[in-house]
Amino acid sequence: MTLAARHYVGRFAPSPTGPLHAGSLVAALASWLDARAHAGRWLVRIEDVDRPRCIPGAAEQILRQLADCGLQPDAPPLWQSGRDGAYAEALAQLRLAGWAYPCGCSRRDVALLQTSTRQRFGELIYPGTCRDGLDGKSPRAMRLRTGHDGAAAIVDWCDRRLGPQQQNLATEVGDFVLQRADKLWAYQLAVVVDDAEQEISDVVRGEDLTDNTARQIHLQRLLGLPQPRYLHTPLVLGADGHKLSKQNQAETLDTQHPLAALTAAARTLGLPAIEATTTPDWLAAATRAWADRWLGTCPSGAVA
Repeated sequence: MTLAARHYVGRFAPSPTGPLHAGSLVAALASWLDARAHAGRWLVRIEDVDRPRCIPGAAEQILRQLADCGLQPDAPPLWQSGRDGAYAEALAQLRLAGWAYPCGCSRRDVALLQTSTRQRFGELIYPGTCRDGLDGKSPRAMRLRTGHDGAAAIVDWCDRRLGPQQQNLATEVGDFVLQRADKLWAYQLAVVVDDAEQEISDVVRGEDLTDNTARQIHLQRLLGLPQPRYLHTPLVLGADGHKLSKQNQAETLDTQHPLAALTAAARTLGLPAIEATTTPDWLAAATRAWADRWLGTCPSGAVA
């Protein structure tokens, strides 16, 4: 099914490694507003695939925080922890087609492979050492080829806010992990499989995730899955100039005063000031403001 034939479905996909903070609410609100402005559905997915990092009770707290702000999903949340079979099926499909292969390299191995190994965002670019065999090493992770028969995967796409984007996966990313050495599923594979399962037509998320998009589009193409539209939103920065995140101890979002929290998020999104005394009225006005700004930002071939 092509995206053009599908109704709008958006999603918010938090990881339950802690409660929502101000930056999380910006992404949640933007995805909710985009869905409502398109008269579409809005879903929530709990991305608990990295189970060692998940905090008990965090997912339930996130759902309460969203509800406090009037952001109610249109269906029960999807939990990644119950989706192992779907990810295994996708990996088997990629292996059968020759795109996925076992890798016996540790992080230290990759660092020692060659002095020219480059880093991007703190991650080593894997040079494809195990593409043609393990050379006596035991298999650890499963990786995806970012090139085939000498041809690199160059992915072009258009972000509704940031405009045309391009990434050469072979030189800028390298063969990336689909299943980790601890047998947990990598984010890139899980998110692609789940977006297809939930029939997501539009991904609205923080700008820090822009760099993941080319890898996800590459996987969508290899698996024969529809490609959503993408819109990456501005980030909330801390006093040190870095993105607010759970890793840098961002303060838990205070939802006792939802209008104040929503107003701060809307300011980051560049929406005009909204005068409202109730959360439903505020959200209705914000939806109209979002529609005025973002409806019609539609790359060719995507949902209108």
